[in-house]
Amino acid sequence: MYMDKSLKKNILDFKEMFSSSADFTIREFKINTPKGKNAAVFTMEGMCNKETLAISVINPIMGCRYRSDNGCELLEVIKTSVITASEMVDVKDTEMFLTLLMSGFAIIAVDGCENMLAIGLQGFSFRSVSEPSGETIQRGSREGFVEPLRINMTLIRRRIKSPKLVFETMTVGTLSKTQICLCYLSDRTSKQILKKLKEELNKCDLETVLAAGYLVPFLEENEEKSLFTGVGISERPDTVCGKITEGRIAIMIDGSPSVLYVPKLFIENFQSFDDYSNRPYYAAFTRILKYISFLAAIYIPGLYVAFATFHPELFPPGILSKIVSSVTQTPLPLMLEVLLIHFIYEIMREAGLRIPKPLGHAVGIVGALVIGESAVSAGIIGSPTLMVVAIAAIASYTIPDLYPCITILRLVYIICGGILGLWGIVLVSFVMLLNLCGKNSFGVPYASPFAPFMPWAMRDTFIRASWKKLAKKVLKIQDVKGADEEQ
Repeated sequence: MYMDKSLKKNILDFKEMFSSSADFTIREFKINTPKGKNAAVFTMEGMCNKETLAISVINPIMGCRYRSDNGCELLEVIKTSVITASEMVDVKDTEMFLTLLMSGFAIIAVDGCENMLAIGLQGFSFRSVSEPSGETIQRGSREGFVEPLRINMTLIRRRIKSPKLVFETMTVGTLSKTQICLCYLSDRTSKQILKKLKEELNKCDLETVLAAGYLVPFLEENEEKSLFTGVGISERPDTVCGKITEGRIAIMIDGSPSVLYVPKLFIENFQSFDDYSNRPYYAAFTRILKYISFLAAIYIPGLYVAFATFHPELFPPGILSKIVSSVTQTPLPLMLEVLLIHFIYEIMREAGLRIPKPLGHAVGIVGALVIGESAVSAGIIGSPTLMVVAIAAIASYTIPDLYPCITILRLVYIICGGILGLWGIVLVSFVMLLNLCGKNSFGVPYASPFAPFMPWAMRDTFIRASWKKLAKKVLKIQDVKGADEEQ
């Protein structure tokens, strides 16, 4: 919808559009022309810097003398000779006007011209750059992404000073008009993946996009059929930059400190930025520890229930006697007992996440008394059962990205182990492996480099080779790509 040449009509239309909203402001003034020309500046309260608006926009416009009374000529003179702002955009329709206005631009309108001029004067408050609480590291940067998109773009540009680094903006959300930015290296990113990503984002029919998680289902293939996700998420600029240099595409969302990247592989859940700062042997130790923790978190409660219910002969005699005495003293069947503790633990975790921080210690104290000492002393819960669930819960925290998957898988293994015994555990394991190996992330096998097996990529899986070897391998891959292009 195009705007009218009459400034008064435009003002009335915009006032009606915003229904006299308190944050929509209009500053009307006269331009010093032979006949005196009416003009106005439209802003959103709190989105623009008022001091900069007055000093750099309104004062220079009103302080100049103009020869022409033609509205469009006046606007062009203001754009080229009066205002010195670095960011200026021509506004030609109402949709563009609304988008820029609510993005922090001040928009100048002159009577007699249907076009307007938007000046970038964003001055809204935002959280300062700080270390993300969910991705702490021992060695490395203490910076984390923040909510404004432009600040996040700067944090990446500071780390990758290459003209090949591309920032490509899009708009999603029919109501929120949320700006997102695709960030990638043009010489390393697959053109097919980039094209497919844009197609999927263009299909997004959401009204509002308020967090990074809103877009994840639109970037997943058969998202409802898999517990695992092929979309990575991070709040650390150094982590995202590392993914970009590997040829991934980062998706930054205005208003969210969480940055998505695609494609993502399963093995990346067991890698952290500290792995590349520490010595290779210690990085290998921590990675193997995470793999063991993943298996322990999903298998230990289910195997405990299956063995104690159907295969007690698999326990050593000393442990078996303790389990038998514990089970005989508790009123609930073993499977229900493990499920009860599992659900109580998840309730405590959710309570600890949602309640105010000053009350967090109270939840821990109550949980320790109710689930631990009192429940065991009263004979409601057995000590071996409590210990098994506690070990599984602690192990799951070593892989925070997989915590939702681990929680559901652990529950499934407990139920199948209690109903079908060891055969139920084996059956669920086969289903999980099939789901894992059959999943793709934008055409890239999710389980690679294990399935399909790629020997050259095994240097950065269970173990991490030294940077000298990793750098040589990268050079060899690039040389092969270059030779293929020449042929």
